[in-house]
Amino acid sequence: MPERRPYVAANWKMHKTSEEASDFIRRFRERLPEAATRSADVVICPTFTALPAVVEATRGTGVRVAGQNMHEAESGAYTGEVSAAMIAEAGATAVVLGHSERRRLFGETDEALARKVPAALSAGLEPILCVGETEEERDADRMEKVLERQIRADLADVGGSQLERIVVAYEPVWAIGTGRTATPEQAEDAIRFVRGLLAESDRAAAERIRILYGGSVNPDNADELISRPQIDGALVGGASLEPDDFAAIAETAAVA
Repeated sequence: MPERRPYVAANWKMHKTSEEASDFIRRFRERLPEAATRSADVVICPTFTALPAVVEATRGTGVRVAGQNMHEAESGAYTGEVSAAMIAEAGATAVVLGHSERRRLFGETDEALARKVPAALSAGLEPILCVGETEEERDADRMEKVLERQIRADLADVGGSQLERIVVAYEPVWAIGTGRTATPEQAEDAIRFVRGLLAESDRAAAERIRILYGGSVNPDNADELISRPQIDGALVGGASLEPDDFAAIAETAAVA
């Protein structure tokens, strides 16, 4: 089995102005050992307006920057939207796609994601594709059906060498911002299932793809989650808003 480089991403959601973001990065740099970014991918996902400030503040550190969403079109009459090229021009190298809040609150569909993922790849961005089931779906024993539908639909037009350029984040909706976390066993079982689905397209690529866990990850539970063989890192929400907390999680990933 190929060794997969650990990956941790801080999803700030709608938090932090450019000034607040720059201050966070200053304190984060003081706390994060330089060796951490040599052993793991450490990614910050700020708001669109703070992207340039975070890119500038992280310059020369090895810390990467990602957008939180994008439109699939290169340009057009899409008021309030941002294209992949715009995100890349700001200095980001990745983009979060299909977060459960985008799906639930803003009507993001699998059909839209099937267009967004190839558009991100064409622009040179690394898609961080989020998948996961709701509490009702898990209680109805439909977790595998939901994950299968999302993976097959969202990656319908991605194959070959492009597949391994994707990062997948398994984020059970019932564990996001609730304080309730999937057990390491639940998280690993779901991620193993996702990897199996990817292997149906390309077994070698599936073994190289990083699959993260997202859902109330914090410094206290990061180690037991990330140390699992199938879990390659974490997409972190609330705990990523504090420099010390996210630095501790990034350190954990670097030595996992």
